[in-house]
Order: sequence, then structure tokens, then C-alpha cells
Amino acid sequence: MGSLNLVPASVEDYRRLANKRLPQFLFDYLDGGSYAETTLKNNVADYQKLNLVQTVMRDVSSIDTSSSKLGAVSAMPISLAPIGMAGMFGRRGELQAKQAADAAGIPFTLSTVGICSLEEVAAISNIPFWFQLYMLKDRGAVQEMLQRARDVGVSTLLFTVDLAVLGARYRDKRNGMSGGINTLGKLRSGLDLLSKWSWIQEVGLRGKPHTFGNLANYVPNASRPDDFQAWITQQVDPSVTWKDIEWLRSIWSGQLIIKGVLNPTDAALAIKSGADGIVVSNHGGRQLDCVSSTINALPAIKDAIGDTGTLIVDGGIRSGQDVFKALAQGADHTLIGRPWVYALAAQGQKGVYDTLTAFRSELEISMALTGVTRIEQIDHSVIESK
Repeated sequence: MGSLNLVPASVEDYRRLANKRLPQFLFDYLDGGSYAETTLKNNVADYQKLNLVQTVMRDVSSIDTSSSKLGAVSAMPISLAPIGMAGMFGRRGELQAKQAADAAGIPFTLSTVGICSLEEVAAISNIPFWFQLYMLKDRGAVQEMLQRARDVGVSTLLFTVDLAVLGARYRDKRNGMSGGINTLGKLRSGLDLLSKWSWIQEVGLRGKPHTFGNLANYVPNASRPDDFQAWITQQVDPSVTWKDIEWLRSIWSGQLIIKGVLNPTDAALAIKSGADGIVVSNHGGRQLDCVSSTINALPAIKDAIGDTGTLIVDGGIRSGQDVFKALAQGADHTLIGRPWVYALAAQGQKGVYDTLTAFRSELEISMALTGVTRIEQIDHSVIESK
């Protein structure tokens, strides 16, 4: 028997709504991965292969989902991951997401290539947020953005290292985002865009300017995200090594989290280079296809670094129960990316907040039905042995 689907109940519900409301090229940019999207699919599917151990007759009348692993208490061990061009999925999307995260009591992370700038996001509230940065060839620009981040109160930096080269994303190729679109293709894209009138009004017109706010000083003649994307592509530095992370550590006194680690050796080197923690990440399946899902890579990385650094995981998390499983496999904290952007595209700030509320409820239910009441009690004993 089918469902009426009157109210979105899951991330997949918000995904379907986002697909209806976004221009196709934007939805594909958000939804897609590299090559055959094998890793993208496995990121999600491998969570479903982990069975939980149901435990009954425990006092679970008081459940506490709060976490303080990253130096400040958050309502649950979740942060909003950095998403490039989030302001193209909802009007000034980064601002709406920051407000939702503030209300939910969790950190928001601003991308280097966000539509809104550091200063614009900071003006929303005095609640601190995180910042994500790439190692650019222009080291002066890196230093300047770090100073701007410090000036607005950022103390946690996520430094992405899995972008030495750009992954091949077939969906972006097909819809012309990576160039090469012919006249017929432009016509079809234009007709699709015209069919998304609510997006045109809310984001296309009311959401301007559509520029990468943090990079405006470096690409002064740019007027569209494409112009900034071309600059970023030129600035990606394939020569970066762990020595550059040591340099970064020498000029950044706040928390330094290395994002994009997928094997135990790199995890250990990240901590040795001065990082306070790592994000186990395969860039949401958008870079190198046919690598391990992040949930499968997590246990070995936990064994490699032990308690020497904060262990965060992203990729494939689609519910509060997935967050629970990530913690059971050794994570201290999680990042969610696509889920909050689907919700933003579907229902704006309310959608993001409602998604976070649902995640918290799902986390609480998973804790109660496995017999644990506090985040620090979640360990591998709640996962069924194979």
C-alpha cells in the first residue's frame, strides 16, 4: 500500500522534492559522483549491512545525545558538512543552514566555495562556525582567508586534501557543467530551467549575488559561479605534501582537522603532521571511484590513530541511525552533507531544521533500543558480530 507522502519523513523524501524543484544541472551536481558512482552507492549501502544488537529491559528513560569531543558541547555528534555552492540550492543557502544548525545546537561548516562569505555567515549570530579550506597554489590567498576566518571567530578549520586533481563526474559532463555543451543542449537546459519557476524566483532572482563570497577579492571580474570555478580549478595544487600541512599548522593556532583521509597510513601521517583530527572521507564518492566506503574504512583508521586525534566520518549518512552506527565503528563525530542540502532545496531553513530534528530522534531511538543512554557508551558491542 502506497504512502500519501504529505510530509517528508526521510532524507530520500527530501531528495525527491529537491529533484522536482532544482534545475537538472544543479540537482545532478549535488546528487552525483564520479565515474560509475560505485563508491557513492556503497557509502550509503554499506551502512545498511551493519546489524544492531537489540537490548531490552534497561532503564532508558533519560537519553543524552550531547557530545563534547571537539572542545564545545553540541546537542549531538553531528555537524553540517561544507558544501560548495550551497547558496545555489536555496536563497543565500549558507545563511539558512547556519540558522538551522544554530537552532539545533550543532556546528555549521562553511565551504571555501560557498556563495556566502565568512563575514556574511558570521553576521547571522555570535555562535561560532567551522571553515573548510583547500591548499591553493596562491599561498598568500590561503593566509588571507585564514586571517579572515580568525577575525570572525572561527577556531576549527577543516582542511580538504583529497582534491589534488578533480574527479571525472559523468553527470556534470552530460549536462554541460564541465563544458562542451552544444546549441541543442543549451536549448534543452534553458527549457528545463524555465520549468523551475519557483527556483528562478527564490534563488535565481532573490538569491543574488551568485558569486563565491570568499573569493571575490581574488577573481574581481567574475560575475557567475562558473568564473570562480575556473579560478579554483587553476588553483588546485597537485604538489601538496604533508610538509605543507606542517606549514599550515605553523600559521593556524586553532583546531586543524584534515578532511579526505581514507587509509590508516595517511591517518597516522595526518596526526604526525600536527592535525588535531581527521575526517574519514572519500569526498562523497565525487573523486576517486571504486575506493572503500567510509564506514568500511573507519575501523582500521580508528585502530591506527587510537585516541591521538578526533575521528570524524562523512559520506553515506542518511539517518540518525547511521550516525549511531558510525559512532559504534569508532567515530567521535560525523558530518552530513547531501541530506541538509536536499532539505534546503526542498523546504529551506525549515527543511534543514526538521531534518536535524529527525536525525536526533532517530539517534535517540537507536540508543534506547540498544540499551545505551549516553554517546560515550556507544561502541562496537552494539554491532552484531559476523
